[in-house]
Amino acid sequence: MVYVGNPSTACGGPPPLEGRLFLGVFPWVTLKAAVGCAVGRCELGSFAAGTGAGSAIPFIIHENLSSVNHFETSVGRNAKMRKYLAILGGFTASLVLLTAVPAKISGKNVSGQAPAVSTGATKAAESEASASAKTYAMLDITSGKVEKISVRDYVIGAVCAEMPATFEPEALKAQAVAAHTYAERQHRMEQERPTPELCGADFSNDSSLYQACFTENQARRYYGDNFEAAYAKICQAADEVLPYLLEYEEEPIIAAFCSMSAGKTESAEAVWGSPVAYLISVDSEADTAAPKYLETKSVTPEDFRAAVEEICPDTVWDEDPGKWIQVGTCTEAGTVQSVTVGGAAVSGQDLRRCLELRSAAFSVIYDAEKKEFIFTTKGYGHGVGMSQYGANAMAKEGADWKEILQHYYPGAEIVEG
Repeated sequence: MVYVGNPSTACGGPPPLEGRLFLGVFPWVTLKAAVGCAVGRCELGSFAAGTGAGSAIPFIIHENLSSVNHFETSVGRNAKMRKYLAILGGFTASLVLLTAVPAKISGKNVSGQAPAVSTGATKAAESEASASAKTYAMLDITSGKVEKISVRDYVIGAVCAEMPATFEPEALKAQAVAAHTYAERQHRMEQERPTPELCGADFSNDSSLYQACFTENQARRYYGDNFEAAYAKICQAADEVLPYLLEYEEEPIIAAFCSMSAGKTESAEAVWGSPVAYLISVDSEADTAAPKYLETKSVTPEDFRAAVEEICPDTVWDEDPGKWIQVGTCTEAGTVQSVTVGGAAVSGQDLRRCLELRSAAFSVIYDAEKKEFIFTTKGYGHGVGMSQYGANAMAKEGADWKEILQHYYPGAEIVEG
């Protein structure tokens, strides 16, 4: 079969079905080709080797005229030509009616252009465009101004600030979805119950209170000479998952994450006191091989006492610092739940914060000779939700971003936001 007449497909194969039968502007071109083929004279076969969309229509016109000239020389120039044109005109009209009327009745597109078909790729592109167009409001704590930031810029900036660019692409994608989910949940919460201090914003750029997010200039300074490669890698990862969110019961989840666990992630109930269906303890054994998984910190008795009194002023201190602290209960994942300090009960998380320990999965001894407390911690962070180093390890073993998220947030659904 010879394909003619759709400039958009000059370099890419046959036009759509409607374009093969009726070319809209030049219906006679296709008709002539059909007649030529019927008598063994199809002269449009070289169109597939045309020079591109710009030359398509002139090329067809030229081929049509050369065919007419060839027909004239074989049967006579004048009367024969008029007779041929009359027959040709009648046949053309018939073909137009036969083609156009059924198409009109059936609602088919006869313009020569392919009808709009919604494919999976099209829907994904539309979802990505929709997510890119949406904005959040961020309060700049330096200027006091509330500024708009696109979802895309926010997600890219959050991944830049929260995860090393050297991590595997699938881990970066998982982080991007978690970052987007966090922002969307925060946005909806502020829509329902605004926080006065945010002045109408969804969150601020205070990373001590909200998820960190770099601007492109901040990322440029952070990565230095590696900016181009690092930023491009993160942008690509974020773009591939931009439409997606994590939801539970049709609401964005609390997308908690930590740098690394103590070998198992913690449950929200163990750390924050309230159960969350999808924030439960799961295996993350690969964390034990992460850099700085085990770390020690030395604290003098004076610094220890001052820090504890900030959170628990009603303490009684023995003369022997070795009796100041007794670790109580721990979770199965290794997090210290309760500690007795100076006769007062303190949570492991509170002690971690006031002493600036890497995690609440710790052990402690008092070295009387050196006169210091030595804390040994496992992991880094609160331990709840996705472990970033665990996610990277899963990606290295072949897991994709969906499998990573489903492992660390069991029961949550990945949906298009």
